[in-house]
Amino acid sequence: MKALSRIKAILLKELLQMRRDRLTFAMMLGIPIMQLILFGFAINSDPKDLPTAIYAEDNSVITRSLIQGFKNSGYYKIVKITQSPQQNSELLPSGEISFAIHIPSGFTRELLKGKRPQLLIEADASDPAAASNAMANVNRIVSQSLARDLKGHFSKLMASPGAVDVVVHRKYNPEGITQYNIVPGLLGVILTMTSVMFTSMAMTRESERGNLENLLAMPTQPYEVMIGKITPYILVGAVQTLIILIAAKHLFGVPFYGSLELLLFGVLLFIIANLALGFTFSTVAKSQMQAMQMTFFFFLPSILLSGFMFPFRGMPNWAQNIGNLLPLTHFLRIVRGVMLKGSQMNQLTHEFRALGVFIGVMVIIAILRYKRTLD
Repeated sequence: MKALSRIKAILLKELLQMRRDRLTFAMMLGIPIMQLILFGFAINSDPKDLPTAIYAEDNSVITRSLIQGFKNSGYYKIVKITQSPQQNSELLPSGEISFAIHIPSGFTRELLKGKRPQLLIEADASDPAAASNAMANVNRIVSQSLARDLKGHFSKLMASPGAVDVVVHRKYNPEGITQYNIVPGLLGVILTMTSVMFTSMAMTRESERGNLENLLAMPTQPYEVMIGKITPYILVGAVQTLIILIAAKHLFGVPFYGSLELLLFGVLLFIIANLALGFTFSTVAKSQMQAMQMTFFFFLPSILLSGFMFPFRGMPNWAQNIGNLLPLTHFLRIVRGVMLKGSQMNQLTHEFRALGVFIGVMVIIAILRYKRTLD
């Protein structure tokens, strides 16, 4: 009986402690619920409605049926009708489209003569999982689209090997090597994890050890404290970036087609964004444990909704909207665009602008929160 009484006393103590530490209790409930929602509703390994541009030099009932067939397939969403093959190809490096379809001049005439005209499809294959199912179904889509028009005497054109020679160019990762997509993304994942956690815990540690009073006694402005605290971690992030880029090149053979200066500028913005977020977390957390919990709570959706583990365009619109608020989403597009596609600044303007806005918002929140701490 005495043992039961002691166990009951300890149990009550833990329940009271859990009640007082509301943030930890919220994390215990929130993380499983988040996992359930994200894995149950947001994750989809078979992306549909992939943005597609079409350049059609041939205008006939058959080509219109072919275009409609791509629309009805569920895999291809026609977002732009372009005026030249060059315009088609220029849209791919920016990530604005996933596929560029070219129907050449004389397509219908050659088709009806039985000469198997070519249909060119350029695919952004930098993420093999995102484009694989759409490319695997393209011959079936073409055959079903043409079957409605090629009847009677022309039905024999549907016999093997098919009425149309579908040529698919898998750009940026033609062999479908997973490391080409994963390793550049790991740069963003590692920087997110370390930058947010180290910064939030560093500031919280100052409070736990009683050093915060010394900082408050110094004649410093909140932004000066922020710059002083996060600058060392920018240098740590630079070292991590160097290690990962060297490993990507010499250990995994990941190609690098773009500008190193542009990539490093993106890395700098991304590191600052995460450090500012970590500083903000430190103004909310009361202990290093809470800072770590908040980091993991942010890290989980960043991994799942950014396009690192699962195709971004395979997620429902609400999940994509959340993903677009995360800095990792935009950084992945920058690092993969620069390394694999050779993307230029004008093609990545939206991603850089999104990182800049995120930094501005986090800095304002962190300074306001820190001023309240001063009070």
